[in-house]
Amino acid sequence: MLIKTHLVITLFFVLLFIQNIESKVIFVLVALIATYLPDIDSRFSKLGRRKVFRLLQWFAGHRKVFHSFLFLFLIAGGLYFLMPVIAFGFLIGYGSHLLADALTVQGICLFYPFDFKVRGFIRTGKFLEFIIFILFFVVDLWLVFVKFFN
Repeated sequence: MLIKTHLVITLFFVLLFIQNIESKVIFVLVALIATYLPDIDSRFSKLGRRKVFRLLQWFAGHRKVFHSFLFLFLIAGGLYFLMPVIAFGFLIGYGSHLLADALTVQGICLFYPFDFKVRGFIRTGKFLEFIIFILFFVVDLWLVFVKFFN
C-alpha cells in the first residue's frame, strides 16, 4: 500500500486507543513514525530511498524480515522492557502497516523466516486502495470529532 493509506489506517488505530494512553503526544508520534519503518527494505519507499539502507535491503529483501509479525513482536517486546512509553505506539504503527500489507496481492510472510504467506486482493496504488484511503480518512475525521469535540 501507499504510505498515505498506511498513515490513515494507523491514525484510525491511534484514535481508537488514544483515550487510554497517558503520553498521548509520544504515542501518536511513535505510531506514525513506526508505520514508515517496515518499508525501509524497499528502495522505492520514503525511507528506503536513502543510501544508508541499501546494504540492509540487499540482505533483507522486500517484504521479508521487516514485514514479519515475528520481527514486530521481538522489537516491541524489547521496547517494552527498554522504553515502555513508546512500545505500544510502535506496536500500533508497525502492526497496522503489516496488517494493511497483508491485504495486498503481494502479501507478507507472517512469521518470516517461515514461508507461510498471507495475501489479499488489493493492488497497491489502484482504485480499491484509493477507496480504502477515502473510507479511513472519513472515519478518522469522524473519530477526531467524536473524541475531541464532543
